[in-house]
Amino acid sequence: MPMAGFFITGTDTGVGKTRFASILAHTLVSNGINVKVCKPVATGGHPGDNGDLLSDDTLKLSLASGDKDLRAITPWCFSAPASPALASKLEGSFLSLQSLASHVKKRCDGAFGIIEGAGGLLCPLTDTETIADLAVRLDYPILIVARRSLGTLNHLLLTLEVARQYGLVVAGVIMSETEPVVDVAAVHNPVEFAIRSATPLLAVLPFEKVGDKAGKEVVGKVDWLELSLGKSPAVTSAKICLNNYEEAKG
Repeated sequence: MPMAGFFITGTDTGVGKTRFASILAHTLVSNGINVKVCKPVATGGHPGDNGDLLSDDTLKLSLASGDKDLRAITPWCFSAPASPALASKLEGSFLSLQSLASHVKKRCDGAFGIIEGAGGLLCPLTDTETIADLAVRLDYPILIVARRSLGTLNHLLLTLEVARQYGLVVAGVIMSETEPVVDVAAVHNPVEFAIRSATPLLAVLPFEKVGDKAGKEVVGKVDWLELSLGKSPAVTSAKICLNNYEEAKG
């Protein structure tokens, strides 16, 4: 049986995985839940104050969870903005699926784990393994974060198919507005996805220039503890009410 928590993946890089993971961590910590965040491998890092490579994603997760142990949050960080497999090789290092999984399991033992992957499920982790292989090894339910934009339906359905092939349990989908919603595809994406998939759309994170007040409000409406234990979310028959668009789901 998996530990309580989620493995957070995305349909692409830059879709809002860290934003959602941070809001989720903040929400649960604020409710008195013992949370451990972990992004076991990150790329595109920069030198920190002590000279070690540091990811901006790691800093955001640290701030959201109140955990200052940056090395424990992200034990493997590389400077090249590339897949973990390529970035590690360029710097003379080779990642091990076993080492990554062991670190996550040890760190999150006895806590609610919020694990953020790199890129999407088929992002290369080693020469022979992907982020999906890490998700399988960890055995958490999956949350998929998708950008609310043109092309998202294709990306989401492909990601769900990959998850199915790997035998991963998908708890739900989160759409993230990485920019203002103006085009017709983005406006209609939530309902168009809902009529094509039985996977629940759990939340849509509104675009916000500063802070995440609306995002926190949206995330706070879901019982993530129950969901992590396999309970059906209470949003399956709810309406999707977002900015200038409202339509009954399904």
